[in-house]
Amino acid sequence: MENLVRYLAEHPFLRGMDAKHLDFIVGCASNVVFQSGDFLFKAGAPADQFYLLRYGTVALQVYAPGQGATVVDTLEEGEVVGWSWLVEPHRARFDAIARQTVRAICLDGECIRRKCESDHELGYQMLMRVVQVMDQRIHATRIQLLDLYGANL
Repeated sequence: MENLVRYLAEHPFLRGMDAKHLDFIVGCASNVVFQSGDFLFKAGAPADQFYLLRYGTVALQVYAPGQGATVVDTLEEGEVVGWSWLVEPHRARFDAIARQTVRAICLDGECIRRKCESDHELGYQMLMRVVQVMDQRIHATRIQLLDLYGANL
């Protein structure tokens, strides 16, 4: 647990969070490893976890019938994979696939939601951090759309 608290404190997503909150959420955390080609989650599946990347790259992609998968963003060390754990109906919006070996801290979304409900200060801190992730994803998707469809957007 001591190492997990340190990793949580050092990860950019949680950097600067109060030690009392880190100690509170560490019980929701575990180390995970994915091999190249493994799905962290698939679009439409329950969004029960999110991941703080420590090593490796993850592609976020959408699948269109007849066109296949389109990568909308590639995430690397120091980034967060998944935000749908916070937003009802708690379903993944994208596929997330490891592009190489990935080492990450997995945070149980339901566990974090319960802790946020019992500590509103923690809830506010997590919400503000997730909003930043959502903003980054929207920006990345916009750039991808501009690449696909030109300046007409």
